Amino acid sequence: MEQIADAEDLAQVLRGASLRVTRPRVALLAAVHDHPHADTDTLIRAVRVALPEVSHQAVYDSLHALTGAGVLRRIQPNGSVARYEARIDDNHHHLVCRSCGAIADVDCAVGDAPCLTAAHDHGFAIEEAEVIYWGRCPTCAATSAPTP
Repeated sequence: MEQIADAEDLAQVLRGASLRVTRPRVALLAAVHDHPHADTDTLIRAVRVALPEVSHQAVYDSLHALTGAGVLRRIQPNGSVARYEARIDDNHHHLVCRSCGAIADVDCAVGDAPCLTAAHDHGFAIEEAEVIYWGRCPTCAATSAPTP
């Protein structure tokens, strides 16, 4: 994922997606870059550091606009609240800790990975595969017994 340097770079991202540049959108985009895989509450708190007066609704509206335009990606592992990331330019996957809920990016499998190729596409034009690997992060694995 390319690094976004400043507010003007973030504004360019919005313009490139044909979105109006607003202070809440710029602050939200910066927050997602700073806090990958963050949930909505975390993002609201982060946006309020830059814009203390921003409403929950403004953040929700911005999330909706940015995900709809493909500027952000919404992920929701089973049992988790929705989370957001700015890494949208590739078909990467995620590792999720069953104990603490930590999420990490993982690049697509390389080599022969038949589970990533649909056995039958049912006429769909497949554009990406979403894979979530479940396990325990290094911290949880070192401090707890295995989960069944």
